[in-house]
Amino acid sequence: MHMADALLSPAVACGMYALSAGATAVSINKLREDEDILVPKMGVLGAFVFAAQMANFTIPGTGASGHICGGMLLSAMLGPYAGFVSMIGILLIQCLFFADGGLMALGGNIWNMAFYGCFLGGAVIWKLFTKKGLTRTKIVLASVIGSTVSLSLGAFSVTLETLISKITTLPFGVFLGAMIPIHIVIGVVEGLLTAAVLIFVYETRPEFLWTENASEKDAKMSAKSVIAILAVMTVVLGAGVSLLASSNPDGLEWSVENVAGDFLESAPSTAPQIITGIQEKLAFMPDYGFKNSDSAVATSLSGVVGSLIVVALVAAGCYLLKAVKKKNEQV
Repeated sequence: MHMADALLSPAVACGMYALSAGATAVSINKLREDEDILVPKMGVLGAFVFAAQMANFTIPGTGASGHICGGMLLSAMLGPYAGFVSMIGILLIQCLFFADGGLMALGGNIWNMAFYGCFLGGAVIWKLFTKKGLTRTKIVLASVIGSTVSLSLGAFSVTLETLISKITTLPFGVFLGAMIPIHIVIGVVEGLLTAAVLIFVYETRPEFLWTENASEKDAKMSAKSVIAILAVMTVVLGAGVSLLASSNPDGLEWSVENVAGDFLESAPSTAPQIITGIQEKLAFMPDYGFKNSDSAVATSLSGVVGSLIVVALVAAGCYLLKAVKKKNEQV
């Protein structure tokens, strides 16, 4: 659901940056500092979601594909604030280095793909289903409902932002009618995949889940072992499964193509063209490959490299924030 710059006007893009910046400021202020395992969890899970997003799956009978957003998964394990910060790291790396989603549209993509999943799917729906205790059934229901509702709201926001921008000829009603059904289906699949990961964590290290009812005494594996398994899964997803990803357009691209007949690759005004030029210079592996090459090796490499960058960015950001807060407390 990564939006291209061509769908947004500069004014709407700035507005979405402002909304996302506000949510980011609140999240950073709310990050927990008393949990030593939080930073490694944020890094590994952020890398895991980055790699998982590369594994597009085909939606049968549509000609479209989908991929998980990951906000629901991250919030269920990290809490909504840490989950949101991790999602920002993922989307920033995807945008800057892999040209996945427009740089001008980054604020909108953060809102559409991270805000709803973390704060509605995680802070509301996940908490609602798990506040009286964890079961496999509750995990599945929370994951599927949370992912479906979050993706549907994200899809609605994309169409609304496009309408307000008034720089395309996409009719709102038809565009919305294409976006919502396909993203409901993608949301159900994401929910099931999310539930599978969360049930694994529930069975092995239940206190890793964001709930007041999980207890470390029920753990069947060490914390390091669970993190190591997730790290291995990240490498497998990024270096291996990504090679099997569907080549069909994702839900947003498919919807635009069905409504307009062609996907909007370039923006019509000067400001977006300048920003696109900056993004093209920064993206050293556009579309998760080498420039002017369709090498499978490049796809695998981009999955591993991107995951490592996410880990480094999230870890560096968290430690920097902790240092700044500590320094301010001493003043």
